[in-house]
Amino acid sequence: MAHNHNHNAAEHELEQRDRLPTLMEVLGRRTLAPVDLFFFYIYMRDQQRSVDYLDFWLDVSQHMSLCRHYVRELRRSMLIDTPDMEKITSKRSSQLLDTLGLDDNTSSVPSSNEKRSQEAKVSAILRSEDPNRQVSRGRDAAQNNDYSPAHSLTSNHSGRPLHSRDRHSSDRPSPNITERPPRPSFMTNSNLDSDSPGHTVARNDLKASAEKILYTFILPGSEREIVLPQPIVDRMITAIEDEGRDDPEVFDYAKDYVFQAMERDAFPGFLQAKALGNLVPLSILLRLIIGLLCLGGGFWAGYYCILRAIPRHTRCWVILPFTLGAYFTISHQYKLDIITAYLGLSEYTWMNWSRVREPYVKRLLVKRANMALFFFLLTAVGLSLLFIFVPGVRF
Repeated sequence: MAHNHNHNAAEHELEQRDRLPTLMEVLGRRTLAPVDLFFFYIYMRDQQRSVDYLDFWLDVSQHMSLCRHYVRELRRSMLIDTPDMEKITSKRSSQLLDTLGLDDNTSSVPSSNEKRSQEAKVSAILRSEDPNRQVSRGRDAAQNNDYSPAHSLTSNHSGRPLHSRDRHSSDRPSPNITERPPRPSFMTNSNLDSDSPGHTVARNDLKASAEKILYTFILPGSEREIVLPQPIVDRMITAIEDEGRDDPEVFDYAKDYVFQAMERDAFPGFLQAKALGNLVPLSILLRLIIGLLCLGGGFWAGYYCILRAIPRHTRCWVILPFTLGAYFTISHQYKLDIITAYLGLSEYTWMNWSRVREPYVKRLLVKRANMALFFFLLTAVGLSLLFIFVPGVRF
């Protein structure tokens, strides 16, 4: 029942949302193609060449899901197996568990502030579970503003940065990330929040998850090292390796930094490419080449017919190159294929199409297709009539 309620609420939100989505909505899987997480991943991988940043953000979010699941199981075990909560954890942790609000029947999508508060409570529970662990508890919010994500989507292992100037130079060759497949979890929500008793999470799983993120993205020389401000990197290394922490707040600064970088440097281009057009860069380039060749052929044939005084009924053949040339050049100009836009399709890789399901984007693409169709017909008809009815001249 709760699942159906959530599904109906999501559909109602999509119908009522008369705007383009935000990055948080895309990352939270609250949007549909072509502005969903799958399309954004492909865009970051193939066009921005900064998919490591998105993978880091997603892995940290998955780590948060593990922590939530662990805390939910801890709460369930205390309520069922242990009447005296203080036998398992501290009194402060017990109170946090009671007020955490991790009920599976919740039907509303938490806001950004609610999610932040929930992450803080989960982190507090995980830290208080081990009384011998030394944890630094103060957080200076003003320091977060010092880490401005300028030139931030510049990974040492990305094909090309978003900005031409790198923060760090590296002599290591970049891997071919264009061959990296999309993450399989995009198409369905993670089942870590399931109530199934088979999905159990041990504390060692949390530690292994935190260390995997550290060794994959953070440590210098790691497999997919991303460029972050050094104070943020040092804080995470100290928290995980020296203090033994595995709570979600360890990655807060880095996650916020990466989110702001993607929101500023990548997301506007993604919306422009997928909400205002339905073609990938290779298709756009090929359409420009084909369109110019067709227009060139049409002009050559038209001038030849005029200079040779070819009859008008024979000149009608210039309609073909002018029609193709106008169609492909207009498609390049609008980054939009008119026919597939009317069919409700969007290209995510070369010659691979997906149906447009986001209601607002579908309406937006149809409006742009109408405008592109008008200019296409105006150009094709104008050029054809001009070269057909101009009187011939024989020298």
